[in-house]
Amino acid sequence: MLRSLLLYLSEKEAPKKLLTGHTWGRRLAARFIAGESLEDAVQAVRALNADGFEATLDCLGESVHDASAAKEACEVYFGALDRLAAERLHSHVSIKLTQLGLPIDEALTLRHLAALTERAQKLGNFIRIDMESSAYTESTLRVFRQLNAPRETLGMVIQSYLRRSEQDVANLVKCGARIRLVKGAYQEPAELAFPHKSDVDANFVKLMKMMLASGAYHAIATHDDRMIAATLAFARQRALAADRFEFQMLYGIRRQLQRDLLKQGYRVRVYVPYGKQWYAYFMRRLAERPANLIFLLRNFFRA
Repeated sequence: MLRSLLLYLSEKEAPKKLLTGHTWGRRLAARFIAGESLEDAVQAVRALNADGFEATLDCLGESVHDASAAKEACEVYFGALDRLAAERLHSHVSIKLTQLGLPIDEALTLRHLAALTERAQKLGNFIRIDMESSAYTESTLRVFRQLNAPRETLGMVIQSYLRRSEQDVANLVKCGARIRLVKGAYQEPAELAFPHKSDVDANFVKLMKMMLASGAYHAIATHDDRMIAATLAFARQRALAADRFEFQMLYGIRRQLQRDLLKQGYRVRVYVPYGKQWYAYFMRRLAERPANLIFLLRNFFRA
């Protein structure tokens, strides 16, 4: 019930204004958000790289409603790609297509993504298209297919809680796409998404096996010990080297687990979000693991 409440609040303006309008709100979010500027994010990536981690940058924001805002978001990502290249940082970039205009015009979104992918290819970098709510699943995949960019430059995210994801993974694997597998963090109806965690987890393991058996380089994004153990067991069964896939985890979550996997020789990429539009992301992180809320409040009042 707390998860549903937090997801409900993530879409509401009143709590958003309350949290984002006060210093204490930003202090709470700082556990999961690298900061509000590109400089903050770059500093976080530098520190992660120094510790042996790779990263992926996400400038927070979604569902723009005019073309000028979509163009502005595109320019922000040009700047991020250029900055990463200039500093030779080991970091990809993650992009939500609703930031690039998907709610307005699919063709506009495709043009923005094509320009960014071309820049990433020239710089030797990689862009991952984040998956958003189910309202955009089909259009997001359609844009990915239409662009048909080099697989080493552009990849996709798939959510294991969606019932359709098994077929989506099969289609993506067939065309050689690089996939990041996540559980999913939006409120979805039962006809579209598995309502029970056990079913989401079972589907995650099934999709993970489909992906790793394909031979392409994929990302397993989870903080769940059981999902990690299942991945490691399957990798051993298939005699997959530690550098044939990577784990991805979120900034500020289960840091010791991240370090432990790195020490074992596995690649670990940390998802580094930044920007002023952090409220919805922050609430979804709390909803994924409501115990995080208790942890944050306990540490907040100790500070």
